[in-house]
Amino acid sequence: MVSGDVTTSLSVRKVADRARVSVGSLRYHFPTQQSLRDEVMKRVYSTILSDDPIHDDSVPARDRLVACLRQVLAPIGVGAQARAEWRKVFDAFMPSETSEHVDDAHAAAVREGRRRVECWLAVLSEEGTLPGGDNQHRARFLGTVLNGLAVERALPADDSLLEAETAALYAAVDCVMSTRFA
Repeated sequence: MVSGDVTTSLSVRKVADRARVSVGSLRYHFPTQQSLRDEVMKRVYSTILSDDPIHDDSVPARDRLVACLRQVLAPIGVGAQARAEWRKVFDAFMPSETSEHVDDAHAAAVREGRRRVECWLAVLSEEGTLPGGDNQHRARFLGTVLNGLAVERALPADDSLLEAETAALYAAVDCVMSTRFA
């Protein structure tokens, strides 16, 4: 239901009809609208980011985290493709008149994006390669960096865009992995 429109209102009745289950059964597993939307977004992100390199401890932690962040940017593309993707985002989440279901859809996407980054950071924390600190704060910072880089991909640029992007990702990762950020 969300593949064509991420702002689709996921009413329990619509989802139950589509899944051919009872409303009561769906409510048992998803007692709130937010829990339903969060699960949908978790599955969307799992599909988009299915090849998660964070667990490959044969690669340095810094490189693994950059590779994970790069996965977020990859589907956006560069140039015309990135502009088309950004148009979809703006059309979906910045309509002239906002609504509660659009706001909820955006909040769910942001929550799941941050949750995914926090999971990556938790793996590094458990390994001891990330100093103690607030992973929620780190995830928000990295999300902000990703948003900026995603916008930059849509703007006119020269051939060194991806090289500069890689340098920016490493700088952001170095920042969150430093003891100063903790």
